[in-house]
Amino acid sequence: MSKMKLSEFDFELPEDLIANYPTENRDESRLMVIHRKTGKIEHKLFKDIINYFSDGDVMIMNNTRVFPARMYGNKEKTGAKIEVFLLRELNRDSLLWDVLVDPARKIRIGNKLYFGEDDSLVAEVIDNTTSRGRTLRFLFDGPYEDFKAKITELGETPLPKYIKRKAEPSDEDRYQTIYAKQEGAVAAPTAGLHFSRELLKRLELKGIDFAEITLHTGLGTFRTVEVEDLTKHKMDSEQVFIDQTCADIVNNAKLNKKRICAVGTTSMRAIETSVSTDHLLKPFEGWTNKFIYPPYEFSIADCMITNFHTPLSTLLMMISAFAGHELMTEAYQIAIKEKYRFYSYGDAMLIL
Repeated sequence: MSKMKLSEFDFELPEDLIANYPTENRDESRLMVIHRKTGKIEHKLFKDIINYFSDGDVMIMNNTRVFPARMYGNKEKTGAKIEVFLLRELNRDSLLWDVLVDPARKIRIGNKLYFGEDDSLVAEVIDNTTSRGRTLRFLFDGPYEDFKAKITELGETPLPKYIKRKAEPSDEDRYQTIYAKQEGAVAAPTAGLHFSRELLKRLELKGIDFAEITLHTGLGTFRTVEVEDLTKHKMDSEQVFIDQTCADIVNNAKLNKKRICAVGTTSMRAIETSVSTDHLLKPFEGWTNKFIYPPYEFSIADCMITNFHTPLSTLLMMISAFAGHELMTEAYQIAIKEKYRFYSYGDAMLIL
């Protein structure tokens, strides 16, 4: 297979297929099932997923928890409104954060930003990291827990920019998987949003095992690829944790020829980051900037659950590597024709 180019991942997506709200019930979004061996494509509801798995199969879930990363502040003196997007904590002791600011051109080193009705939280810009990125130091007296409570109170759910509305109270719950535990993501691992408590229970009763990894999704997930030659694209690094328990559950199932399903592109990226020479999963703690695009040999999972992704995105490239480019292209054309809903709050796909 020849090297693929960026332009091969472009397609026309009608604006009205971008989901601005989730389905009423998590497990009742639509599910497209793709059989790689035969090329067969089925149309189901997400809760029908239980019929494709049996006792001893494993689902690998990303248990990262999204924090309310989008804050609105005012610049000292001018009072200009500034949106601050908290990307990651750089240093807990000195309350240093890596952030994006918008509009970026108005913010200089030394500027102070005020947050909250009563300006109860203040931050100072201490570094320019990129064109839009800055390092902020929050000026806060008191224990870290109080500081964290404060930014949680002032922040809002970081819905992706393509959702054309303000975050609402219901998003706090819906833009979070029901098994979210480890806080640190600024974007939800969206394939997992389709699981309801009831569906998880039914899967458990059927004997499906769950292996949890943590990958703290950063904004790099949404960063557009700007080079036609994919080998030149650099992914942002994201933090990953895979413990021994998770590796044991996965490897045990693998050795017993059970089905192993990666729930979402983040789970897939995490497990493909830490593979032993005999194609088993190894515990891992660190950062990954792994970029998966065709052609690529997958080592761990033999099926995956994912949403419908944007044209030209790195997520689409991973799906293409997994499903096969022609089959993926066909599936996406069908999805558009059948009016499947796209992106974070959209419908799901199961690739077998």
